[in-house]
Amino acid sequence: MTQNREPFTSLLLYHALKWSIVDPMLRKYFQGRIYGVENVPREGALVVVSNHASNYDPPIVSNCVCRPVAYMAKKELFDIPVFNKAIQLYGAYPVSRGSADRAAIRAALDYLEKNWAVGVFLQGTRTENGKITEPKRGAALLAAKAKAPLLPVSVWGTEDIEKNGAFPRPVPVTVRIGELIAPPVSGDKDELEAITKKCADAINALHDLGR
Repeated sequence: MTQNREPFTSLLLYHALKWSIVDPMLRKYFQGRIYGVENVPREGALVVVSNHASNYDPPIVSNCVCRPVAYMAKKELFDIPVFNKAIQLYGAYPVSRGSADRAAIRAALDYLEKNWAVGVFLQGTRTENGKITEPKRGAALLAAKAKAPLLPVSVWGTEDIEKNGAFPRPVPVTVRIGELIAPPVSGDKDELEAITKKCADAINALHDLGR
């Protein structure tokens, strides 16, 4: 029988961190508002695509979609004993900075094949205002290869969290989850670009709704 959920140990760790740290901090400290949770499939492979404006975005997005989301993490983190096991259980997989890391792409596809949700920042890097202006085709390519739907997510307000020092500022944060977008039926460049644009437009439209 095919497993349709993430491993039990990963789910246990995810929920322990969600309810003890991430969710209380989001809702109380950042006055978090979350919309569209009903759009999230509770199981099965899923490509979560979002904008990106702070280092707090991965745990916030994962918290709001109510299931573990596997994200790329810098390779150096996996050299830390014990910590490397914990972040792997949480869904992190290594990527080499400044390179088109085929191993990271393969790792993302492996997670999708095991029915995880995989997170991709559509622009590939942080933007100053949280808007997507130059979306990359990587998420659409993963979705096409894994035949997994894409879930657009907008994170609003996080660009101000890390301003004026390392300690997070208690700024209002809003997360909006859009409707599922079907994966491309092929890896054709034009189709990948069309789906990528559809994702970017959906995320930006959600972001424009503001608080």
